[in-house]
Amino acid sequence: MAAVELTPVTRSIAVVINRYRTAALNTWLQSARARDNGIGHHQHMSDIPHILIVDDDRDIRGLLSDYLQKNGFRISAVAEGKAMRKALEQGHVDLIVLDLMLPGEDGLTLTRELRSQSQIPILMLTALGEDIDRIVGLEVGADDYLPKPFNPRELVGRIKAILRRTAHLPRDPAPQTTAYRFGEWRLDVTSRTLVHEDGSQHALSGAEYRLLAILLNHPTRVLSRAQLMEMLRGRDIDPFDRSVDVRISRLRQILRDDGRSPRLIKTVYGEGYLLGVPVETE
Repeated sequence: MAAVELTPVTRSIAVVINRYRTAALNTWLQSARARDNGIGHHQHMSDIPHILIVDDDRDIRGLLSDYLQKNGFRISAVAEGKAMRKALEQGHVDLIVLDLMLPGEDGLTLTRELRSQSQIPILMLTALGEDIDRIVGLEVGADDYLPKPFNPRELVGRIKAILRRTAHLPRDPAPQTTAYRFGEWRLDVTSRTLVHEDGSQHALSGAEYRLLAILLNHPTRVLSRAQLMEMLRGRDIDPFDRSVDVRISRLRQILRDDGRSPRLIKTVYGEGYLLGVPVETE
């Protein structure tokens, strides 16, 4: 292709545009420094939630990064699983926004891997119509999902809700703590597997694990349905919402706890639920 010769007029226009871009960049950098200085005075950088975006679409990564930063989050953004692992090694991350349809290792594979090592919250981004993948994503450990296309304000709301409810849960247990023992059961915190003393095993779903983890971390303390809902979902309870009761019933079945006279998860009528046995850690 032949080179395009710049006329004096086009050269002048190019110089003006370049100067404008440079001035705009300098203004942005000064503004960013001012914001950072403000954070130093009012809020320590480590107190700002750190979100890791994993999406192979460069435009989406850029748009989400800009929007979430404007809404008070620190952001790291990568395109695939290898870069995700490197980012996690480099510093603490409070939540991962993970695209389901990634090249190579997809979101489900990465979620399974993350759940075998950590309880870091995961919000999965999915395409419309992928009902089965969304269900599987929640089952293997994702905390929530959001179908594309979505309103960025809803993404912010869901991130804040997940951070509120997971603040009550152990994030990454200390290396020496690998399991909880209560009654005749042992809960492996990395595989989310319940093991009975007779050797039988049961793998918990994400929702089942979260509810049991809350009870294990508040032994012998009565937790109301409203408190449990807030810890699980990060929102106030609807008086007609019986989902907590349904999940308690499901956990009792898994734990072989007689619902008519429960020994492990007890009902305190008019108040809530409590774990009625001592809890030990390994």
